[in-house]
Amino acid sequence: MDKQNRKAVIAGNWKMNKTATEGAALIDELIPAVAGAGCEVVICTPYTTLVTAVEKCKGTNIHVGAENVHFEKSGAFTGEISADMLVDLGVEYVITGHSERRQYFAETDETVNKRTLAGLNAGLKVIVCVGENLAQREQGVTEELVRLQTKIALQGVTAEQMANVIIAYEPVWAIGTGRTATAEQAQEVCAAIRKVVGELYGEAVAKATTIQYGGSMNDGNAAELLGKPDVDGGLIGGAALKADKFAAIVKAATEG
Repeated sequence: MDKQNRKAVIAGNWKMNKTATEGAALIDELIPAVAGAGCEVVICTPYTTLVTAVEKCKGTNIHVGAENVHFEKSGAFTGEISADMLVDLGVEYVITGHSERRQYFAETDETVNKRTLAGLNAGLKVIVCVGENLAQREQGVTEELVRLQTKIALQGVTAEQMANVIIAYEPVWAIGTGRTATAEQAQEVCAAIRKVVGELYGEAVAKATTIQYGGSMNDGNAAELLGKPDVDGGLIGGAALKADKFAAIVKAATEG
């Protein structure tokens, strides 16, 4: 097992939840709850909470990320936020290609790639999301689809930049539904993603790349999922909004 070559990363994706005031209160709970964690701890908050989050997390082991980024540096893109704007705030991470962005906001594999490159070129660490919906899983095309999404998302990304890339496997059918892929299903797809990375960049980069599971991981199933050899962390949705539940997942990653 090569987990010693990779640091587990537990990232909370708050989605469109928590005002800045509510977010500040949650962070105050999280700081002592995850202090001393043996894994990387990240919170990805709405844009309106980023300034508060960065300020509150200074001097702690919690890193701050954004939930999306535009692919242009500036211009007539009303309502959008650039990578340079995020960096200027002190943000370290950004999520690209989340299934909800693909489903509700017409994100494509190509725009996910452009956003990923924009984040990396600005110096951000990027959590790239890939995954299949229920129909695709039932059609038996999960591996082909995830391979395709991964390859397109990483177009133009250098081997050196891969040090700042995390890939999150999020089976769309398990997000917010309470359904979770079995640990074996999660392992199978995460291993397939690692194989693609190896084909693109070589074995050393593949072994060093953190691959998360992002489909309804919670305090009850985290230990089993994180115990699999190719599951290096989690992109956490609902459980990230409760300090005790998020801390329990962080603890499972630390012990795993």
